[in-house]
Amino acid sequence: MLTGEKRSQIDRIWNAFWTGGISNPLTVIEQVTYLLFIKRLDDQHTAREKKSVLLQKPIENPIYSDEQQHLRWSRFKDREAEDMYRLFTQQDGVFDFMKTLGGEAGNYVQFMKGATFMIPTPRLLAQVVDMINNLQMDDRDTKGDVYEYLLSKIATAGQNGQFRTPRHLIKMMVDIMQPQPDDTIWDPSAGSFGFLVASAEYVQKAYEDRFTEADFRAHFNEQMFVGTEFDATMIRIGAMNMMLHGIENPQLIFKDSLSEANADFAEKASLVLANPPFKGSLDHDAVERTLLSMVNTKKTELLFLALILRGLKIGGRAAVIVPDGVLFGSSNAHVEIRKQLIDRHQLQGVISMPSGVFKPYAGVSTAVLIFTKTNSGGTDHVWFYDMKADGYSLDDKRQEMALNDIPDIISRWHNRASEIARSRTDTSFLVPVAEIRSNNYDLSINRYKEVVYEEKTYDAPEIIIEHIKSLDKKRKEALEELEKMLAED
Repeated sequence: MLTGEKRSQIDRIWNAFWTGGISNPLTVIEQVTYLLFIKRLDDQHTAREKKSVLLQKPIENPIYSDEQQHLRWSRFKDREAEDMYRLFTQQDGVFDFMKTLGGEAGNYVQFMKGATFMIPTPRLLAQVVDMINNLQMDDRDTKGDVYEYLLSKIATAGQNGQFRTPRHLIKMMVDIMQPQPDDTIWDPSAGSFGFLVASAEYVQKAYEDRFTEADFRAHFNEQMFVGTEFDATMIRIGAMNMMLHGIENPQLIFKDSLSEANADFAEKASLVLANPPFKGSLDHDAVERTLLSMVNTKKTELLFLALILRGLKIGGRAAVIVPDGVLFGSSNAHVEIRKQLIDRHQLQGVISMPSGVFKPYAGVSTAVLIFTKTNSGGTDHVWFYDMKADGYSLDDKRQEMALNDIPDIISRWHNRASEIARSRTDTSFLVPVAEIRSNNYDLSINRYKEVVYEEKTYDAPEIIIEHIKSLDKKRKEALEELEKMLAED
């Protein structure tokens, strides 16, 4: 948890960019990402220097050569503003060095090659370097919290329906799915990699004792997390987010998930956590053909569900945020994808969320679908939950509130055996699959929820009329009394 002082330090960095002429939140975060990466390169090299001294051996995989020492953060951070700026922008300077690094600094460097330096003045660069240098980030949790606080300042929706998934909803989905130490976790629309980061934090806490095992550490750092993202800015931001949360070499795929370029990703993930984009539609020519064979549509939300089913191993499970239209849409494609989830695989849960949970980005109503890929069916009952509150106001301000269904959702999900006795008037309940099939595979909760209307009794009309007459009499008496008082004056 960040202290108030650290939040203030980050706010000052943000304000410096704002007053320095950079107001686009993504641009600010991207430029801070580059500076954090450059600082980390120096930290990595310093750690390798200390190891070489201790072992009395040459530095293993040095990041900086003897001729490049002046490009290290620790060497340029105290330079005059003009001198520092020149060092950043000149050919073979700090920024060029970052963009041309090889694998000695990890697989993150490949995503820095297209980076663009956009800090406009020496003064702003010197200010931000000094503030980042004074920001104490001595442990993994603090580094991760600092970056998450920066990401929380993204307050505008992106293109193609992209927007940042609230972290408390991500945590809810992770707590529901409970990532296992042998999982391969995939997010096909990774964005800032929030689902993967939250999954890593869950594993780090739940299986802390496993990190003494070399094989498990290798799996955690290299195979467990897979993120696909086609936006160059977002994959750099997401890569930094993973790095600062202690994941050394995750599998980062810079491709359009729905295109032919990603056709080879099939049956590789054991767990999917995702909030795919669901704005607009795509041309058939832009979509990988095996997905169209599963669901013939241009709608991204349906194509991503097909993609997730293709990417999951048999027995793999998923929690995916979808717009409400997926639950009840009557087109052939809508019905077909629901039919596949229910008849060919195992649909386990539908969590209906109120429309305000994604404000100020969007006001669309959404739900979380929870399912397992079986290729042989297995759906018997589907668990429904009607979320009314997520701990925040459902307006654009999204202020913290006491009302919060999330703890109850998690508790009931992990105790579904006791849900069979709940009535349809409750917040959650189970619906047999035969009933869902008979309703054209409709998954909207209102189709199955029973509403109890409270009976109200009213006085007879003649009693109400007498009450009105009594009130009218009192009104007249009060008016006469007021007129008498005015006449006396």
